[in-house]
Formats: sequence, C-alpha cells, structure tokens
Amino acid sequence: MSHTVLITGANRGIGLSLAKQYVEQEWEVIAVCRESSDEIEDLADLVISGIDLSQDDAMDSVLQVLELAQGPEFTLDLLINNAGLFKNESLDSMSFDQIRDQFEVNTLAPLKVTHALIPLFKEGSKVINITSRMGSIEDNTSGAYYGYRASKAALNAFTKSLAVDLKPKGVAVAVVHPGFVQTRMVGFNGDLTPDESAAGIIKRAEELNIENSGGFWHSNGQSLPW
Repeated sequence: MSHTVLITGANRGIGLSLAKQYVEQEWEVIAVCRESSDEIEDLADLVISGIDLSQDDAMDSVLQVLELAQGPEFTLDLLINNAGLFKNESLDSMSFDQIRDQFEVNTLAPLKVTHALIPLFKEGSKVINITSRMGSIEDNTSGAYYGYRASKAALNAFTKSLAVDLKPKGVAVAVVHPGFVQTRMVGFNGDLTPDESAAGIIKRAEELNIENSGGFWHSNGQSLPW
C-alpha cells in the first residue's frame, strides 16, 4: 500500500531532504512551496507552488489542486509543516513588523494548513510540526530572538491542542526540533546536514502514535522541555 506525505517548504533545505528520503521509501510526495526549484520538481509527485501561507486564502488554492490531481477520495497519511522564518530581535534592535511576520509563517500558517487538511486525514494519519528548541520557555537561557522564540512557543501550544482535538479522529500530532541544521536560514552554519536532520524527523514520525501524541522531541529522539 502506498503512503502519501505533504510537505510545506519542500523546495530546499530540510524540506527538500525530507522529500528525497520519502521518495526513496516509495512514498507519494506532495510539495507545497512559495517558489519551486528544479530539485523538488524532479523529486515530487506533485508540486503546488506560488503558495504564500501567510495569506488566509492560500489553502483554498492548495485544496483545489489536490482535488483536481488526486480526486475526491484522496486521503493523507502524513503532513509535515516545515516552512519557517527565522529573524532576530533584541532590546537594542527591535522590529515588531518582523515579529509579526514570524508569527504569520511559523505559527498561524501551520495551523491554517492543518485545519484545512483535516477532511483528508483518516485514522492513523499523522502531523509533524517542525518547531525549534528555541521555542522552549524552560530552555531559554540566552534571551533575544523575540519573534522566533515566541512564534515557535505558540506553535508548540497549537500543536498540543491539535493533539487533544484530533485524538478522537485517530490522528497523532507532535512538534519536532530538527537540530542545528546547515541551511540558508542560519547561514549554512550548524551541526547537522539537512539529510541527517531529515532522517531523524522521519524516524520521529515513524514512532509517533496516538499514545505519545502531543510530544515535543528533538530529531535525535530526545524529549525536550516545554
């Protein structure tokens, strides 16, 4: 039986690595992104590009494409909300517009996507929201990054509520910190390659079930503090 995963922000970085590894596992891959790339076009079964998830009507376009391409009986096994925005604010350099943008992309967009796709979930479907340990309030010992920290903390809160509300439907939900990954978002600094991070995220998705739904994990399997 084939499985289908929808990945946001799949045109590069961790999202592209996730797509590549799921293709290798013979999953059907649906990529949703603002801008496509040659790499994801070569990999994915379906690429839905030109999607700005900060816009309230963005998912209307995605659902229309899915219905046309997949048919009315289509169901989704796994959703990975991967798209994100990383900026830095400090008391000496504050931008409330920048903070607002991060909430739109990091917090509201994953909730919009998940909410819109609920009709496509079945018993056993899963949702992975890519978060950051910088969204951990307990783990914050260095301050700054007001928008990124708060937007990821809010995503964690949304995810916990989704885990509770989707449990009766048999859908498991979790947040996963990908690690410090060598992507454009962090100037290609980091301890992990996108492929290494993606492999860990996939392992966490495999381990996710209705009993451990609502968890906050590092991609290496470590349980993280809220």
